[in-house]
Amino acid sequence: MKYLMSRRTFVKTSLAGIAIGGLYFGTRDAVRTGLIGAGHRGRFLAGEVLKTYVRRRGGTVVAACDVDQRSLARCWRNCMTADTYKDYRHVLDRKDIEAVIIATPDHWHAKIAIEAMYAGKDVYCEKPISLTIDEGKQICQAVEKTGRVFQAGTQQRSQFDHRFLKAIALLREGRIGRLKSVNVCIGEGSAGGPFPQNDVPKELEWNMWLGQAPDVPFVNERLLFRNWREYSGGRITDWGTHHIDIAQWAIGMENSGPDFITGTGEIPPISNGYNNATQYDLTFRYADNLEMNLSSTGREGILFEGEDGRFFVNRGVLSGEPVERLKDNPLPDDAIAKLYEGEIPTNHIQHFFDCVRTRKQPISDVFTQHRAVSTCHLANICLLLGRELQWDPLKEEFVDDQEANAMLSRDPRPGFEISV
Repeated sequence: MKYLMSRRTFVKTSLAGIAIGGLYFGTRDAVRTGLIGAGHRGRFLAGEVLKTYVRRRGGTVVAACDVDQRSLARCWRNCMTADTYKDYRHVLDRKDIEAVIIATPDHWHAKIAIEAMYAGKDVYCEKPISLTIDEGKQICQAVEKTGRVFQAGTQQRSQFDHRFLKAIALLREGRIGRLKSVNVCIGEGSAGGPFPQNDVPKELEWNMWLGQAPDVPFVNERLLFRNWREYSGGRITDWGTHHIDIAQWAIGMENSGPDFITGTGEIPPISNGYNNATQYDLTFRYADNLEMNLSSTGREGILFEGEDGRFFVNRGVLSGEPVERLKDNPLPDDAIAKLYEGEIPTNHIQHFFDCVRTRKQPISDVFTQHRAVSTCHLANICLLLGRELQWDPLKEEFVDDQEANAMLSRDPRPGFEISV
């Protein structure tokens, strides 16, 4: 990653207050932050934190935690931290740490986030924020009870040249008339296995990596956690959370959800192999009978179709005739700002630190992000049961369906329950 400096290069920048041990600025302006999960994504986010300080008042990473010492060693090489830990609870115990960034495998997100908030920390948590719908409800309750700032890592709400925000503004300004349908494509999941058992690397605390998930022998491929239902909802909760979040925000369902789910998909029946859906074609029905399709085939992104036109958006383009018409009939100056309650969108990590200071609700707030990933969880439950489902978005439960409601939560492995 080009912005990650060597120790020598970093020192040469002469930023005041750097301690030799790592990226510690020793200033009241910097939000002292702990990184929990120092893998590739965690190190990327730590680099983003560095840029917030260099750019303007932001944060500084003063500690990092990971159950894999190889990840922590890479943090040291990139001069990112002053202190390293194997157990995240040591980070939460530190009174000088004001915020934490959670970039662990998905099945750890809820437990660490909730315990961090009750420990008095503000939280930036990578998506998806939960492994189950009930976990998401618990995170929302923790935010309400503690008053901590919680932001999810759904960067499409604030980055990528604002093309997603412009897409929502196009819809809100009526540029395609009455919306008829929404089509979301996120690509296929991965298939593989069965995989042989391996020796646990000496640098890895395997029992702690597993956490609440079942105790199983080590397999190298399990570290690719998004391919395993025990640790993640697969491609559907990974990329689906991003695009479904934007789609639900655009149609005004960001604080609700569908009431009907149907569809088909393929889940590999392989013992000790990847077990999340690889292919899927699902339909969600919302209020006023508006339908959204989620598919694994096609062009990755979101297609909005209305009575007066359609347009497509992903991380590379915003295209379609309604977009071309903006040259002669641009959006109002405040069309995007209105989505931010009058503010100007910023870098996602910078926005988090701004909210830590102002105590305002982040743009990727816990409540809308819980709803976005809940729709993804509904999709996976539909595929696992192989039948259509009726959902009550107000009560957040399935209608007269005991079997489906039993899948709203999972029992954690003893010793790994949420502790507050």
